[in-house]
Amino acid sequence: MTIVATILVALVALEHLYILWIEMFAWTTKGREVFKGALPDELFEPTRGLAANQGLYNGFLAAGLIWGLTIADPLWSLRVQLFFLLCVVTAATYGAMRSSRSILLKQGLPAILALIALLLR
Repeated sequence: MTIVATILVALVALEHLYILWIEMFAWTTKGREVFKGALPDELFEPTRGLAANQGLYNGFLAAGLIWGLTIADPLWSLRVQLFFLLCVVTAATYGAMRSSRSILLKQGLPAILALIALLLR
């Protein structure tokens, strides 16, 4: 189960690096495709700064998960990974309540599966 947990945590980190890229560097291009219908087309350019800020936070989540994967001490590695996965689940839950329910499925579910795998290892 340790390998499964590591893979799932790494996938959650990669997902958040992808979100960072969209929100910080491709908001008016790829962001338009990904968030089509969620935001009127004319608002992408004026919201670039807001999106970049959100992307930065997603980057912090990814960095924390990657950090957790690289810590040699098993107990601290587990604690750091659990903390950042719980942050992802919290953000996904809030996003689902305030923005789109699909966020819980797209971002929350992978983090929940990683949490379960970590706790069962």
